[in-house]
Amino acid sequence: MKQLVLALSGASGAIYGIELARQLVRHDLHLHMVVSPAAQRVMHDELDIRKASAETLLGGPHERVSFHGHRDIGARIASGSFLTDGMVICPCSSHTVAAIAAGLGDNLITRAAMVTLKERRDLILVPREMPLSTLELEAMTKLSRNGVVICPACPGFYMRPQRVEDLVNFVVGRILDLLKLPHDLHVRWDPGQAGDVERT
Repeated sequence: MKQLVLALSGASGAIYGIELARQLVRHDLHLHMVVSPAAQRVMHDELDIRKASAETLLGGPHERVSFHGHRDIGARIASGSFLTDGMVICPCSSHTVAAIAAGLGDNLITRAAMVTLKERRDLILVPREMPLSTLELEAMTKLSRNGVVICPACPGFYMRPQRVEDLVNFVVGRILDLLKLPHDLHVRWDPGQAGDVERT
């Protein structure tokens, strides 16, 4: 069974990470989740979720979901000997981007990210901040050069979204594409559905 790590750090857009988790538990994999204290604060501010748990995020317990403490650097996912199929940080704060780019592993999220990098496994970061400073861009460029996929939470509008959920699903669907996991979320460009506009 696949082992996948999903971390939520303290950027706005907690709903992206939560919906991604809800999609991932539909697949045949074991999901390891880490939620930072700052992410907990954002969840409370944005979604009135006071404590991250399987019940509050996923609607109930899941035997193939493990929650790990943010400071538990002795967790399995902190070791390169524990085989995983990659890691996603969604949303990913600028602080977390900078820490990973600097090689810091002082909490379980950044430690697990460093392990993912050193073991040459897939690492996907989903930043949501805007605008971006030169420092942030340089950190992301450094990570990209080391094989990290930078996938900003920038939904497309060609599918003509009608609800906030449509925008969230677009970003989540693109992340699932990067993980090579099937889904039925509406993310595919179809020129047949576009308006009759002359293109030059």
